Amino acid sequence: MKLLFYVSKLYSLPVVQPLITEAAAGKAEIALFVSAKVKKKLPEAFSDIRVYTELKNAVTYNPDFVLSPGNFVDFRLPGMKVELFHGIGIEKPSHYRIRHFFDLYLTSGPVVTVRFKKMQDKYRYFNVIETGWPKMDHILNYDTTDIRKKFHITPGKKVILYAPTHSKTMESAKELLPVIDSVMRSDEVWFCKPHEFMDRELLQSLQNSHFRMIDHFDITPYLHLADVMVSDTSSVVYEFMALDKPVVTFRTMSRPDKGIDIHSSDELRAALDRSFASPGEFSDMRKEHLQEVNPLLDGSISSGIIELLLSIDPHRPAGTRKKPLNLFRKLQILYHSHFRSGYLR
Repeated sequence: MKLLFYVSKLYSLPVVQPLITEAAAGKAEIALFVSAKVKKKLPEAFSDIRVYTELKNAVTYNPDFVLSPGNFVDFRLPGMKVELFHGIGIEKPSHYRIRHFFDLYLTSGPVVTVRFKKMQDKYRYFNVIETGWPKMDHILNYDTTDIRKKFHITPGKKVILYAPTHSKTMESAKELLPVIDSVMRSDEVWFCKPHEFMDRELLQSLQNSHFRMIDHFDITPYLHLADVMVSDTSSVVYEFMALDKPVVTFRTMSRPDKGIDIHSSDELRAALDRSFASPGEFSDMRKEHLQEVNPLLDGSISSGIIELLLSIDPHRPAGTRKKPLNLFRKLQILYHSHFRSGYLR
């Protein structure tokens, strides 16, 4: 079995990393097809893997499966196209948008599976299988040895991670960032992981020795460092919940009882104090929601996905109909590959 991982964004690498580790243990031949931007910053952990940046080379590789942790995949690549998803954005309409590129959708949990199964019945050219989201393996199996020491966190300090989304209808940064300086205390260290598309001007006002910007693509070590996460309707909240730690959300659009949901910046300090005082207060609700969002939390998702792919004939149609022509989106792929150098759609 030959696998090709189609990665256009650095932040997608932690999604495929546990799958690559599992496949590399003698189960499959693996290669990466990445953008030039990703290639330049590819971590050492991927140094032993075959990497392509040119379409012709990836085509010659002739994969059985092309796995994409994103919304798009190049239709010119051979092999069955598999959607892994770049996050657990279950509240976002775009998470459920069918772009007519994929033959197989691997869903994170029942709440996602139900919606995709309905679309499977409607379109009948792709299959949907619930496997869990592979990045959860990366998070749960992450080596946290001496992690506070590595990040120079003074013993006794509390760590708060602020991880806002950029979506205009869901974002919190405009209201929360201006008050963080006045809210943070001397016994706290704050980290902020801004979304790639977030307005950077909002961050320039924060000049505080207790506030650290995260410029690395992988948020995982900071999930383990943090005692509390502050966010909004960002999908990263579910990643943090897998570690069973408290979250404070700002006007979240779904599942407000997964933590303390505030509606005004004036409520932030009290919500943090309450979270520190009773970190297990919403533990049962966190676990209940994860049973719907991503119930498999034993670190075996990637193993299950590789075994699943080994059982599938990639040359047989996934459904009973052919894929739509999808001409407009195919032209988008062609445009980006020819006129935006170093970019994978």
